[in-house]
Amino acid sequence: MASYGCYHAYISPPPPLYKNNYLQGDIGGSFLKWQWERLTQGLPKPPANGYHFPIVKADAAWLQANKEISTATWIGHATVLVQMRGLNILTDPIWSERASPFTFMGPQRKVPPALAYAQLPHIDVVLISHNHYDHLDKDTVLKLNQQAGGAPLFLVPLGIKQWMADIGITNVQELGWWDKTDLGGLAFNFVPVQHWSARTLNDRFQTLWGGWAVTTAADAKPAKSFFFAGDTGFSKDFEDIGKRFAPFDLALLPIGAYAPRWFMRAQHVDPGEAVKIHQNVHAQRSIGIHWGTFELTDEALDEPPRALAEELKKAHIPAADFVALEHGEMVRF
Repeated sequence: MASYGCYHAYISPPPPLYKNNYLQGDIGGSFLKWQWERLTQGLPKPPANGYHFPIVKADAAWLQANKEISTATWIGHATVLVQMRGLNILTDPIWSERASPFTFMGPQRKVPPALAYAQLPHIDVVLISHNHYDHLDKDTVLKLNQQAGGAPLFLVPLGIKQWMADIGITNVQELGWWDKTDLGGLAFNFVPVQHWSARTLNDRFQTLWGGWAVTTAADAKPAKSFFFAGDTGFSKDFEDIGKRFAPFDLALLPIGAYAPRWFMRAQHVDPGEAVKIHQNVHAQRSIGIHWGTFELTDEALDEPPRALAEELKKAHIPAADFVALEHGEMVRF
């Protein structure tokens, strides 16, 4: 599941307002069965490193000054600072201690944000993939809305604009699948992935979810592009995205929160499926996200990079083409 605040959405789901393109039936299984398995089997097991994940100290001053070089810095979970064509873009930002509607319970950070909020450059665009608590964090978007120099543009799926307005955020554009908006020489395209949405007991499937394909204009020199998948199960959607936008210079692909497969398969890819997405969207390089930060599911928190390495070997893909960064690590693309 995406977060504590959505676990109980399985109890009494309302009729869906949105649905996936290629999935028939429900997206999960028995939540209570999963929780019983976790309890009786003592899952998840703690990682071998005892939750002491290395953190790379990002060069905040350089990031704040950079206007020329395309970069991606993994801050943690699905939060990545992408710099392209002089714009600073954040994906699914969360600086909060818990991925939950509560401050006292729910999945707690095991690794602090690799870049402190105060170290961020001025953010121009925030990309939201869906409304689960580990991807749409109220406290973080409120802080970003109040940043010095003016609020960023928040790009959100259908149905989330009103939620943003209710908390006082108005610099928002709402997009459906295959819609796009332009800013600063970049096209921001909202694309379908296989997932779901909910923040309360009665709003499951009531807002849209998706990924973001960000491209420069066709005649831009140099042309650049990146793909942010958000949360997703594996589906034919990635072939569709590849046909429209491939190749991508960089893809940000989830590699964690996948066990047990009988429960998570439809909504969260495992590392092997992430490798297939890398191939389907023809990414020159991919970064593994959505792991190593919040303990959401049953695999050990440090397992995804090891599993990714094995899957890359099986697929005969060089390890450098799809990397699991350390928190705070930056790549240029």
